[in-house]
Amino acid sequence: MSAIPPRLEIRNLIRRFDGQPVVNDVSLKVSPGQVTCLLGPSGCGKSTTLRMIAGVEMQDEGEIYVDGNLICDTVFRVPPERRHIGLMFQDFALFPHLTVGDNVAFGLAGSKEQKRARVEELLDKVGLTRFIDGYPYLLSGGEQQRVALVRALAPRPKIMLMDEPFSGLDNRLRDDIRDQTLEILKQEDAAVLLVTHEPEEAMRMADEIALMRDGRIVQQGAPYNIYNAPRDKQAVAFFSDINVIRGKVKGALTETPFGQFLAPGVPDGNEVEIVIRPQHLKIEFDRSGKGPLPTPQHGAAARGEVVRARFMGAESLIEIRMDYDGSILKATVPNVFLPNPGRVLWLMFRRDRCFVFPAG
Repeated sequence: MSAIPPRLEIRNLIRRFDGQPVVNDVSLKVSPGQVTCLLGPSGCGKSTTLRMIAGVEMQDEGEIYVDGNLICDTVFRVPPERRHIGLMFQDFALFPHLTVGDNVAFGLAGSKEQKRARVEELLDKVGLTRFIDGYPYLLSGGEQQRVALVRALAPRPKIMLMDEPFSGLDNRLRDDIRDQTLEILKQEDAAVLLVTHEPEEAMRMADEIALMRDGRIVQQGAPYNIYNAPRDKQAVAFFSDINVIRGKVKGALTETPFGQFLAPGVPDGNEVEIVIRPQHLKIEFDRSGKGPLPTPQHGAAARGEVVRARFMGAESLIEIRMDYDGSILKATVPNVFLPNPGRVLWLMFRRDRCFVFPAG
């Protein structure tokens, strides 16, 4: 029995501008009901990838498949309107001269009654049925976003492409609208490819994240795995602030003020970077010039003085200048902790919460 093909599959996509690859050998698969996020900084090739899948941009190399059927390579090309793909971009692009209902019905096939039933069904899901005969200017930004969503979903597309769809919304609205959007997308069972530069958005919405950098997918997997098993320092830094401690390798070990760290596979004499997130630094108080004893879990403690402490709402951020080299490490702790500048503190961190990478 043959395996069911993914709803969307792209193979080795390449797009060049002025001879330079903007998208460079990108491949991924998305199944029905799955939300995959293309995550990365501006200019890394995310939106260009989306535009090639939609058919508004032609690839220089590579192939695109829907349900196992080729829809585009460098010779054969199914027109955008026949790809069964829904599009939703930063600009909601509602037609101001059409009612909300007519906006949602735009492009729908069927009788007037069938269109009206589909429009009412979708507007009811987003709580906007009362606006069906009103015009877009009557709606808030969040309401316009929801209308744009259901308009894209109205023809029941097999694939939904979303390019930074929440970037224009007020921060207070984003979480609620993201959650509502995710629920509706799951109900419609479309394969969703969402482009974003916000790690929090990707973690909140995605079943799978494809982390892009310089036109390539550098890591792909479930949000938990991407966050907890990053492939390099840049991947760690994309999701959170980081602290970096450097050291040289001798006998597969790196000596630091926090004790020894394993550096398997790194030749002797080479430098490594030990990367630790601020929330994983453990703060201990000074005891008459002494810190806590080393432990197998946390290693040795290193001494420093507080430079600055700020309350951030759910947590406090403390910056500490370390005695051993004058570098500043950042630690976060829940709730309110605001030690005065100059106060001596000791830092430790768990060995299973840090990452060791070759320097460079």
